[in-house]
Amino acid sequence: MAEEQQIRASRQLKIGKVVSAKMDKTVVVAVSNSFMDPLYKRHVKRTSKFYAHDEENQCREGDRVEIAASRPRSVLKRWRVRKVLRRGLGD
Repeated sequence: MAEEQQIRASRQLKIGKVVSAKMDKTVVVAVSNSFMDPLYKRHVKRTSKFYAHDEENQCREGDRVEIAASRPRSVLKRWRVRKVLRRGLGD
């Protein structure tokens, strides 16, 4: 039992687009989800916004990023930027 290693559960990951990077060390990431409506059999698209911690202020608006769940850092921030997948167009 001493040789067994505790395996930490993998954290929840989401991929989305940065819609605001105006705050210090914080970005707002919009994550889209599409699904089939069970009653009307139509595709429905929903977007959720998540506040994520960006330690180096490396993200800009339009970037595609991967965010991971983390401990609460403030009232709204429960996510952190894991990596920038693709840079957006510069303004």
